[in-house]
Amino acid sequence: MGKTYFIADLHFGDSRIIGYENRPFQSAAHMDAELITRWNRTVGPDDRVFLLGDVAITSPEATAAATTQLAGYKILVLGNHDRHLPVAWWFTAGFQEVSAYPLVLDEFYLLSHEPLYVNATMPYANIFGHVHGSPLYVDASPQSFCVSAERIDYTPIEFTEIKRRIGAPLNPTGREA
Repeated sequence: MGKTYFIADLHFGDSRIIGYENRPFQSAAHMDAELITRWNRTVGPDDRVFLLGDVAITSPEATAAATTQLAGYKILVLGNHDRHLPVAWWFTAGFQEVSAYPLVLDEFYLLSHEPLYVNATMPYANIFGHVHGSPLYVDASPQSFCVSAERIDYTPIEFTEIKRRIGAPLNPTGREA
């Protein structure tokens, strides 16, 4: 396996998100094309990507047309806008793994769509999406990192960069990375 990346809140097909979040795109079609281009320019076929929810706000057919173009081994943690489709459907849309619940990575990183409660005395860090550009949530802290597309230039971000920004140990479990 190659590198590991994260992103959330793509919102393929959602023209309203452009206005809500002041996204720099002229239309949903322009946004979708740019998201796919940035993803595929960054992610290689042997890389792994955790998409932490809110894949699309469009028809299942249009969703699959976009997601099947995305490179890499794709793992989806369902977001609030994804749960209207059965978990099994997401496999037909090009995802290799799908979870309706948060995941734990390397026994330290809690991967979720919505932010989870963590505090400075807990031995975990939460990587999440959902909050988009809300100023109520910081981009990064020692206990959290937001991967909403708006915060990471609409491009999947590498796991080593997340660890560097939050100041977490590069290998919290003590095992070989």
